[in-house]
Amino acid sequence: MTDQMKENVRKLFDEWLSDPYFDENTKQELLAIRNDEKEVEDRFYRDLEFGTGGLRGVIGAGTNRMNVYTVRKATQGLADYILQNNAQDKGVVISYDSRRFSPEFSMEAALCLAANGIRAYLFESLRPTPELSFAVRHLRATAGIMVTASHNPPEYNGYKVYWEDGAQITAPRDKEIIACVRNVTDFASVKTMDRSDAENRGLLTIIGDKIDDLYMEELKKQIVHPEIIKQTAGDLKIVYTPLHGTGLVPVKRILKELGFANVYVVPEQADPDPDFTTLAYPNPEDPAAFDLAIKLAKEKNADVVLATDPDADRLGIYALDTASGEYVPFTGNMSGMLIAEYLLREKTANGTMPQNPALVKTIVTTNMADVLAERYNITLIEVLTGFKYIGEQIKFFEEQGTYNYVFGLEESYGCLAGTHARDKDAVVAVMCLCEVAAWCKSKGITLWDQMLRLYEEYGTFREGLHTVTLKGMSGADQIRSIMQKLRTDPPTELAGIPVLRIRDYKSGEATDLSDGKKSALTLPASDVLYFDLKDNGWCCVRPSGTEPKIKFYMGVKSDNMEAADALLKELRSALVNLAEAAET
Repeated sequence: MTDQMKENVRKLFDEWLSDPYFDENTKQELLAIRNDEKEVEDRFYRDLEFGTGGLRGVIGAGTNRMNVYTVRKATQGLADYILQNNAQDKGVVISYDSRRFSPEFSMEAALCLAANGIRAYLFESLRPTPELSFAVRHLRATAGIMVTASHNPPEYNGYKVYWEDGAQITAPRDKEIIACVRNVTDFASVKTMDRSDAENRGLLTIIGDKIDDLYMEELKKQIVHPEIIKQTAGDLKIVYTPLHGTGLVPVKRILKELGFANVYVVPEQADPDPDFTTLAYPNPEDPAAFDLAIKLAKEKNADVVLATDPDADRLGIYALDTASGEYVPFTGNMSGMLIAEYLLREKTANGTMPQNPALVKTIVTTNMADVLAERYNITLIEVLTGFKYIGEQIKFFEEQGTYNYVFGLEESYGCLAGTHARDKDAVVAVMCLCEVAAWCKSKGITLWDQMLRLYEEYGTFREGLHTVTLKGMSGADQIRSIMQKLRTDPPTELAGIPVLRIRDYKSGEATDLSDGKKSALTLPASDVLYFDLKDNGWCCVRPSGTEPKIKFYMGVKSDNMEAADALLKELRSALVNLAEAAET
């Protein structure tokens, strides 16, 4: 950091201490760290970036932190954009999860909108992200705000923006909203008002039960065989943990209303808890998050173990392997394929598959989806990483009259059956997966048995992820440097597997390494490098859009699990070495 930058940081720090606009608790928090130069730098070297999905950051005082002031500032920018587009009459829906300050941030956003003459529909208590997406469309609102940091550690919170189609904002609207947020340079210029005044003027409406009921009804429409559930629901044993988040009420309700009789909730993790005291990382991708659930599953001899993340848009599962008696973890690719294969197979068999059906996946999601789509003669559409791009496709289908959406998934434990929401929905995923488990029970097999059957039929596809965390301004510079090095000196082989083609989504070009020929890519520009490898292998590198990380995705295909896992291990090792070499 240059001397000028350090001077600017200290100036901002002093302004927050002296300006009467900032409250006393904020000032006391800053006084406690005034001699920690690195901490002061990290809190004030930039504004918390309002990216293409909104805000996400560590909670605390400072311009680069999640607090009431940065939330108000972001909301003022969103309000300015809504007003510029004369879209203020339809209002904005706001929901939140169980994280620290989520209710406060939600109310601050609502009152800022109200002060700008925009009606806010605020949920009475915490609700999952997919219900927020559903509510935006049901209420025909202009936009939606979800206050959540998804599966991040407890010190984080965030703020995601949705548009009227119920999906997170995409181009060009995302850039336009970002510009409006950046134009708000003075915290004191942000509008707000008293809650009682907002309610009396009809600018703040509290919502809840009616939306819950409608959301439940939409979920049930995705059931293919209610008779199979009725037949096996008394025998199937399900262990579930909401990981202290929003999933408990909707998941318990949908399973109960469908007739699943043996649902055991992990008691230590049932209640909302912003500190997530029973686990270090509230992420269903993390095996440690399942410790208490697996313990309960063994006590109950459960068939399946389920966990949803704090805002209930991601689902992780374990299933019983009857051969070993152990519970086996499923990746998001595996659970997504179980649901997708069941839906495509059964809808085709009973004649309920719509005309021109489409399956949508992100570019870092398993290539088993490609084989599955070909098998059932369904169009496969590939999009950039991020479920908002899957939601965007649903909008395109409806506007253009091209395809009928059947299912969408991404590798990071997110999927969506149906179009009631336009974001990944762990509640509908729980419901669908439990129907698959019921079908398996009726056949005398487990979900793990069924997964092995899919591998035998379509090939053993295995995928992995290597993540490098690089925090702060220096970390951001390092991530940019790694991406640049990989562009200027890309690998020609990984783990002894030749690279066939390199897709650079930033330049919009693909290069065939056999002859050097270039071709245009059709997806929007994004800081992503994708390496097509021989024998159906692949890897992909991109900076995270929500965390200070760079991610290395990978996938392989082989004839059996042992060979596939060995190949994946070699590819992972090669990517770790590549990442370390690029860091130096």
